Amino acid sequence: MTVKDTGATFAGLIDLAAEEMGGKALATSDDFFAEMQNLLKPGRGIFLPDEYTDRGKWMDGWESRRKREDGYDTCIVKLGVRGVIRAVDIDTNHFLGNHPPFASLEATSASDSASAAELANAKWVELVPQSPLRPGSQNLFAVALQSDSYTHVRLHIYPDGGVARMRIWGSADPDWSRVDADESTRPLLKSGEVDLASVRNGALALACSDAFFGPMNNLIAPGRAANMGGGWETRRKRLPGNDWILVRLGAPGEIELVEIDTNHFKGNFPDRFALRGIHAPDAQITDLIALSSYAKEPAWQTAIPETKLRASERHFFRNDVKNKGPFTHLRLDVFPDGGISRLRVWGKRS
Repeated sequence: MTVKDTGATFAGLIDLAAEEMGGKALATSDDFFAEMQNLLKPGRGIFLPDEYTDRGKWMDGWESRRKREDGYDTCIVKLGVRGVIRAVDIDTNHFLGNHPPFASLEATSASDSASAAELANAKWVELVPQSPLRPGSQNLFAVALQSDSYTHVRLHIYPDGGVARMRIWGSADPDWSRVDADESTRPLLKSGEVDLASVRNGALALACSDAFFGPMNNLIAPGRAANMGGGWETRRKRLPGNDWILVRLGAPGEIELVEIDTNHFKGNFPDRFALRGIHAPDAQITDLIALSSYAKEPAWQTAIPETKLRASERHFFRNDVKNKGPFTHLRLDVFPDGGISRLRVWGKRS
């Protein structure tokens, strides 16, 4: 099995614009050769030497036609997660003789329903000034430290060309009034319960024993995974022990309802799971890992004891929650290994 090339990433940050986080390209001046939505797809893009369309060479990215007049091309993207932007990757992977020589990036804050016309008249803030791009490369830019959060970005390329992927690295700015519950979950919720483990609410996967087949932040991504690759999955364990993942909650809170979703995992779902929590707001990641040993059990509280799982199914637990917290971090243990599509932890902020 080939592991997808994700390129350089920024530890402790999430890609606010990622397709799997709900990011969406809304408008562009031109995407004649390759459509704008490709910018937000997973991986760095692929190259198929003999693949062509009726418009020319097929390319896995956003590519505009050659500009024959003054001006430059633009693409507006709605972030999947509102947040504070810390770094940007404008990746020209596979674009060699057709990459843009320069690019810049702006950001704005607007409503979820803002149209392309409304966004065109919005107040935009420049985060990355016009800067040179290298062909076939990740072009990484640090964003000056600021506290404002944004919902949309606008990429300018000068004058035209192709970009394989764009990553907007940052931290979520939670909107606790927003309840991202689907029709299966909403009837199970009680008033005031929010998903403390949602990446949209500032939760973050900090460390895990293994993430060979699926990155750990997939576990707390919005929505349900589109396929098996959209979850967190470990390799087959050949030694004693079990796999685990540590999650920092978006806010300290008490657990009321837990969902373990094994969607798409059939011959590779964990046989069992257990969930433990700790209230340690100032703990370092290494401290949490050290405290996770069963010899230090008093440091952690068992929220849900070891429990059987079923293949490709949503499991909901309310009465099974033995200790509600409040917690700042959770440890999900899977026995002995396997894949979990999503973890949802509904509760009330402390």
